[in-house]
Amino acid sequence: MTSEAPHPDTLELAADLRAALGSLVRSLRDSDELPQNQAAVLGLLVRDERSCTVAELAALQRVRHQSMARTVALMTEAGLVVQQPHPTDGRKLLVTATGAGRAALLDQRARREHRIATAIESRLDPAERERLRAAVDLLRRLG
Repeated sequence: MTSEAPHPDTLELAADLRAALGSLVRSLRDSDELPQNQAAVLGLLVRDERSCTVAELAALQRVRHQSMARTVALMTEAGLVVQQPHPTDGRKLLVTATGAGRAALLDQRARREHRIATAIESRLDPAERERLRAAVDLLRRLG
């Protein structure tokens, strides 16, 4: 990567892409049952099949410890996560997704994917779908 500023056309493309992705994500969140912060925590726990302390989750999500403690408390109340003693440090608790938490996250993801698939089928012709497929590969390369 060079220290030169990106070309104005590239900056405009980046702004258009950010706006389009932001709009898509916001439209998908409208029907979410899990609050964004809870879905993010479950995503971390489920994706890597791991347990974390509240402090670790707060650091990973870049939020204050107090905020994460509140989120975890609400999730524990809802049965989405459990807290168990840390195996090597009795002062800490590990947060782990429950089966219900995993199911809630996977259900939310499935609903989002269904909405996207429905929009693709109803709004794009076959040629546009192939262009979108190619664009997804390009987006992966940007990540």
